[in-house]
Amino acid sequence: MESLEEKISLIDKTRVPCHVAMIMDGNGRWAKKRGLARGDGHMEGISTVHRVTKFSSDIGVKYLTLYAFSTENWNRPDDEVATLMYLIGWAIERELPELLANNVRIHLLGDIGRVPAASRERLDYAVSSTAHCTGLQLNICLSYSSRWEITEAARRMAREAAAGKLDPDAITEQTVAGHLATAGMPDPDLLIRTGGEERISNYLLWQIAYSELYFTDVLWPDFTNEEYADALIDYQGRERRYGKTSEQVAAE
Repeated sequence: MESLEEKISLIDKTRVPCHVAMIMDGNGRWAKKRGLARGDGHMEGISTVHRVTKFSSDIGVKYLTLYAFSTENWNRPDDEVATLMYLIGWAIERELPELLANNVRIHLLGDIGRVPAASRERLDYAVSSTAHCTGLQLNICLSYSSRWEITEAARRMAREAAAGKLDPDAITEQTVAGHLATAGMPDPDLLIRTGGEERISNYLLWQIAYSELYFTDVLWPDFTNEEYADALIDYQGRERRYGKTSEQVAAE
């Protein structure tokens, strides 16, 4: 089996994806397999977030977007929701010194107003504290779903049109993109989902129109840097055509 160093040597540093998005699936199943509470799985998953953030920064990824909590997740049992909300705030506070040391900027995507005040204060503090950082941008999708995001964008454009600030006939794809939560960011080059499921789960539906998708059976707490390196190597072995032919891509 190749070591992490050997796998890193196979990664072309000039073709590292600019933006990687991840669906962090499998915390609950990881805990259940070990006879633990689901909260223990979420706690272990925080260690994986730490690893992939550091690895992303070191390898040259510019944007890392993590699906931390969906709008649908509010429907989970109250005790699990409370645990998740606490852990998210606690984790960001714990990680803040190292995020600052690694020049990582925090950005939140989602209906943050629904997040409990104590966790929101910790998150807001992390955002303001890292606003000056110029390295990796860590996007945390919290109380987020793509349908929510697109609906909110449609509402904003409708209000602007009603106020005479936006001509409906002048709306382009760029206009829509500029009203999304990811405005100003490049679309993900690579979407990784752990946990064995092969679906998108209402995540970045507009933005991943041409993203490369990578699914792994590994549960999120077990997702190592070696697994991440495998995903990057697989990504670099693909041909991204954006609707063109292989010949056109080669000529370009």
